[in-house]
Amino acid sequence: MSTQHPDNVNLPFFAESPELGGDDEVQEAYYAYSHLGCSEQMWDCEGKEVDNFVVRKLLSRYESFFREKPLGRDVFLTMRVPNPKVESAEAKILLETLESIPRSFDTACLFYAEECSPIFEVILPMTTSHLAIDNIYRYYTEIVVGKQEIRLREGGPTIADWIGRFRPDRINVIPLFEDMASMLDAHNMVRLYLEDKDLADQRVFLARSDPAMNYGLISAVLLNKIALLNLQEVSEEIGTRIHPIIGVGSAPFRGGLTPLTVDRVVAEYPGARTFTVQSAFKYDYPLEDVRRGVRMLEDRQPTKPTQIDEKEVIDLIWRYTRAYERWLGPFAPLINRVARYVPERRKRKLHIGLFGYARNTGGITLPRAIKFTAALYSIGLPPEILGLNVLDDADIEFIRKVYVNFDEDLRTACRFLNTKTGFVPPDLAARVTDLVDIVPDEEHARLTTAISQALRENETGGLTSLILEAANRRRFLG
Repeated sequence: MSTQHPDNVNLPFFAESPELGGDDEVQEAYYAYSHLGCSEQMWDCEGKEVDNFVVRKLLSRYESFFREKPLGRDVFLTMRVPNPKVESAEAKILLETLESIPRSFDTACLFYAEECSPIFEVILPMTTSHLAIDNIYRYYTEIVVGKQEIRLREGGPTIADWIGRFRPDRINVIPLFEDMASMLDAHNMVRLYLEDKDLADQRVFLARSDPAMNYGLISAVLLNKIALLNLQEVSEEIGTRIHPIIGVGSAPFRGGLTPLTVDRVVAEYPGARTFTVQSAFKYDYPLEDVRRGVRMLEDRQPTKPTQIDEKEVIDLIWRYTRAYERWLGPFAPLINRVARYVPERRKRKLHIGLFGYARNTGGITLPRAIKFTAALYSIGLPPEILGLNVLDDADIEFIRKVYVNFDEDLRTACRFLNTKTGFVPPDLAARVTDLVDIVPDEEHARLTTAISQALRENETGGLTSLILEAANRRRFLG
């Protein structure tokens, strides 16, 4: 699944400005299908001006491609909608998006001269209740589609008689679970949602970036593994096939998926059906490497998720998360300061809502996950190491058994550790060097030293340029 997450350093060749938006993102969707080989594009309707005519633009501008690869059959467009519970200012965008689905259906029918549903799934972020999923499902089936049977006046035509049928008859709603409580309870919410529905298949989206930012790297990995295992057990229990999606970025902290690490990441999450291909994956590597990585993801088949003892893992998660959180308070002012100089890559408004979006918890305000990650890497402090000092050798031994890429992820991240900036706590640095051998990237170290010096001397005019240079060494912004 190609997404619009703005973690890229380099700009795609078709970008009209450093911040992608509008028609750039329409072209990006076509590029992901036609050049990269992705079978699905997420279309984000949150936090930006929404283009509800994306289907018409795709079909009219790239006619020959979509005649060979029908939209909704061979390639897919999946809408990510606002959650009205936590993004009240954008709540009605949800309704506008749902109302646009039948219009897109009509557009595709005219294009293909047969019935075709170009959009039939939406993603609900920050899901915390089965009712939140059900509300969208019922609003679409009972209001968007259901209103076609209403008569405009006694003895008059129905709305369907007047302007035509509303199709598809129903849509699939994909819950996205992002906070710890919801990820641990995802299987129960999915079970309750499916109770009164005759669905053979259900997709479920598990966040990987926001849990890392909120609870630390190790907690994020373990929470995903618990959720995958629980969802598999519910699938077997109720007989509905559940197809998990994991939202991974290129930084190890945010999932570690690059065109060169596909084997590692799919081995980490064997129970996942779909992996997100974010902007750094698409634009910060040679095209052939990207295509090869996408082919590997498209061709793989999910297997059983990793077996894990949830009770033992939960105890470790809580101890590690508390240690991770203790580092956030002292570092928050510095992170926020550096984040101001991390360049934008998408034209977006600020999301307002859950802890994972408007990052304000316990009095600590933080930027979104990509800028958070970029800020810490830019001062030579990979966020992957925060909280490691609380783990003893027995903990590390257990983690290595269940988090199969732990050493490799830590080694990859710590290539960009710079203890000479003055921002890396000595006990954290000592713990990391006990765990893995580190081969530092000297050029990245030079750049993070320069960034740190500029921050201390308040000479910030060249900070954005230095931050981009360092990000280019890593092949991801954040």
